[in-house]
Amino acid sequence: MTDTKMLASRFPADFTFGVATASFQIEGATKEDGRKPSIWDAFSNMPGRVFGRHNGDVACDHYHRLEEDLDLIKEMGVSAYRFSVAWPRIIPEGVGRVNEPGLDFYDRLVDGCKARGIRTFATLYHWDLPLALMGDGGWTARSTAYAFQRYAKVVMDRLGDRLDAVATFNEPWCSVWLSHLYGVHAPGERNMEAALHAMHYTNLAHGLGVEAIRDVSPKVPVGLVLNAHSVIPGSGSEKDTAAAERAFDFHNGAFFGPVFKGEYPASLLNALGDRMPKVEEGDLATISQKLDWWGLNYYTPMRVAEDATEGAEFPATRSAPFVGETVTDVGWEVWPAAMTSLVEDLYRRYDLPEMYVTENGACYNMGIGTDGEVDDQPRLDYYADHLSVCADLVASGYPLRGYFAWSLMDNFEWAEGYRMRFGLVHVDYETQVRTVKKSGKWYRDLALEFPRGNQ
Repeated sequence: MTDTKMLASRFPADFTFGVATASFQIEGATKEDGRKPSIWDAFSNMPGRVFGRHNGDVACDHYHRLEEDLDLIKEMGVSAYRFSVAWPRIIPEGVGRVNEPGLDFYDRLVDGCKARGIRTFATLYHWDLPLALMGDGGWTARSTAYAFQRYAKVVMDRLGDRLDAVATFNEPWCSVWLSHLYGVHAPGERNMEAALHAMHYTNLAHGLGVEAIRDVSPKVPVGLVLNAHSVIPGSGSEKDTAAAERAFDFHNGAFFGPVFKGEYPASLLNALGDRMPKVEEGDLATISQKLDWWGLNYYTPMRVAEDATEGAEFPATRSAPFVGETVTDVGWEVWPAAMTSLVEDLYRRYDLPEMYVTENGACYNMGIGTDGEVDDQPRLDYYADHLSVCADLVASGYPLRGYFAWSLMDNFEWAEGYRMRFGLVHVDYETQVRTVKKSGKWYRDLALEFPRGNQ
């Protein structure tokens, strides 16, 4: 359904339409105004880690183009902006001295949004850990959880009076498994013990962060953004069905379990518990404090089959073939129905608060045509199909309050560097010229159906 008026009519009048970005992916200015390196600065500059050794030194130069980019967000017609705060700008060494120029930048960002009638959804951690904390082990060290708590307090002391919502973490699955077990993201570890330590201490940091936020800014709704995986068995066999349940516990339960149930999944503990760090008394109570909202980042399903290899490590699964014929330019299967079944499954398993889709979008790498336009019809179709799913979820009674498109603009796509484009707005990285794509114009038309005044 690409008719914006018809699609808009399926949402409540107060539904939030927004766009999302992350600090390291767009800001640049990595060595300015007191900022010190993050783990991603180091990782990007190591050969063989990021495509083409691309880095975040300039990115979309958002740090210097803030006003222009906030004007762009307003022109997109959206009522909300989801952004992340860069810890290395605020407390450059992770602990110790607070860097006022870093806080000043986010002051300008939040005030600029307010002046334009745009609500602010801040994420405190979107993967850019201060590099200095690696000296203590980074996320594999319990001390990092307490460093995060102080960082959260510092940010909320400064910005909390003007934020509309805050999330502690973005996608801990990535900063835990992808970063410490699979080695794809910074710091590039490939070690189950390291990953299990990062898992628990990230969860603990979330809970400590919730405490800090509520202590300083009790009126700001606090949540957590999770890239929950829609785990689908590759066949109807008992073995593949069991493999999918193990995969659910590993990929989703490792975070949803402690946060929303106050416990780790039994299957994970039985298989890996002896390799986890000590779960100290009170940890799970801290982690499982009630949240005001949670965010779902969804792109593609996870299809799994049993890995029958002798000694295969938990969850002992392998990838199963795609079913859908459509694949994005980054190689992800397009399967909107999995978004429906995922939300249904999560609300069946856990006592979840209201939710936002905090990221959803597609990678297509079309450039600017001879007519000056970017014709990215496949991205437009992706958005339309997934927003239709969102409308159905709302109609079915799920407490879905808003949707944030990923992303406002093309940016640094982590290990893929700048070769993969997810933006509604095209960025020419040589000139920094922004060009709204066909999908961006469509999303703007949709968002404009929802007047800001009723947010």
